[in-house]
Amino acid sequence: MTLNTKLIRSWQMAAVLTLFAAAVWAQSEGAPSSLPAADKTAGESRGAQTQNPDKGRSDDAYLIGANDVLAINVWKEPDITRSVPVRSDGKISLPLAGELQASGQTPRQLEQEITKRLQSYISDPEVTVIVAESKSQKINILGMVARPGTYLLSGSTTVLDAIAMTGGFKDFAKQKSIYILRSSPEGTQKRFPFNYKEVVKNRRSEKDVALKAGDRIVVP
Repeated sequence: MTLNTKLIRSWQMAAVLTLFAAAVWAQSEGAPSSLPAADKTAGESRGAQTQNPDKGRSDDAYLIGANDVLAINVWKEPDITRSVPVRSDGKISLPLAGELQASGQTPRQLEQEITKRLQSYISDPEVTVIVAESKSQKINILGMVARPGTYLLSGSTTVLDAIAMTGGFKDFAKQKSIYILRSSPEGTQKRFPFNYKEVVKNRRSEKDVALKAGDRIVVP
């Protein structure tokens, strides 16, 4: 074998080894390259969750009621910041602000009222009101349903929604004889009949009663 032939073969072998090494290096570098993208996505997802300043705040449609627990935060005022229950008379007490009517107001409205009261003592108070525990906006469903009990009332819950939450009727439930009991502020009680079969069969959504806090649905 001539010297030139040996040199050519040596160069060919070196080229093959170089290509093989490059392929191994690319594969080892390429595998982890997908991990940062996943980490970035997870990070962005976590960021989207943690950067929402209103997370946990009740929406503006929620009406505060008796027995709700409110978390009231006044920025840089730890002596005023606290959790307070709404009394049976619908009021709360707060240092400097005094007694305030909370029941029947939205968290946003109560924020504005507290801010107004504190302006006499604090320069530009920043107030946040969160419903920490909702104990007033509830309904009771009794009788021949799968899971009778107390349920949290959302903004637009109807009788059909409530029945769905319980898992539906038991056997022999009198679906034409359902009724809703509603107490008035004066202490009287009204009874509203509800014919489930009529509403569903004829798709009469206008007959689907919108529920209010404290309503009791009875399924005989």
